Amino acid sequence: MTQAPILDAPILQISWLELALSGGLILMAAGLSRSFRTGLSGSFLLGALRTVVQLTLVGYVLVYVFSVEQWWLVLAALALMTAVATREAVQRQDGPPGKLYGITGLALALGAGLTLVYVSAVVVRPDPWYNPRYLIPLFGMIISSAMNAAALAAERLAGEMESRRREIEARLALGADAVEASREPVRRAIRAASIPIMNQLMIVGIVALPGMMTGQIISGTSPLTAVRYQIVVMFMLAAAVAVSAAGVAAWYRREFFSDALQFRPPGRESTA
Repeated sequence: MTQAPILDAPILQISWLELALSGGLILMAAGLSRSFRTGLSGSFLLGALRTVVQLTLVGYVLVYVFSVEQWWLVLAALALMTAVATREAVQRQDGPPGKLYGITGLALALGAGLTLVYVSAVVVRPDPWYNPRYLIPLFGMIISSAMNAAALAAERLAGEMESRRREIEARLALGADAVEASREPVRRAIRAASIPIMNQLMIVGIVALPGMMTGQIISGTSPLTAVRYQIVVMFMLAAAVAVSAAGVAAWYRREFFSDALQFRPPGRESTA
């Protein structure tokens, strides 16, 4: 009797007991954190609880969305994801938010939205076009990477603008406009936000097997099919990161200048 190929083996299901036993991994992380007095043991436990609650709720919501199959409901879910990502990206900043909510929201909508439209219309082409089985998971990966890039770009831009304040003021005194005076900080901010995805592009498949690819293989998908999807995912994440980081850096820099082209941190009124 011949043995069934590995790819034809039944998918291993995780029972509720086995899911509960996986919590031992969190206890291990919390225990190590406590023993070294990092102050993060409670955060590990709280994060684990939030993970369970949030993912469980999302699971039930997705079951409902998948069963209803209404385009407006899918678009509402994408809009909600964008709003939450905007809030999280802005809250990571040290300074007052000011107009950063609008800037970040627009950059994320543009970067993630254009990327999703391109991938769904040109590459994946789901039927119908609003098929939530494809659009929601793909957008989730896109918006999370774009959110991190937007947060990094805004944080790095603020730091560069402050550390180069004298240089910027000197350029302004020599007649440069806001774009020219802040060119180097913007460049450095976009570069810093792009490094994480660049590192992923360099090591994917050799050092790391991404979550989507791993999940597809475990669920029974052919590794070659999973590889093709993962390549698309990596390319779409790179595009979303580039557009979102550039948008935030280019639009946020204007908040560091008054109408009279005087340097000022965001949220601070000009004293002129």
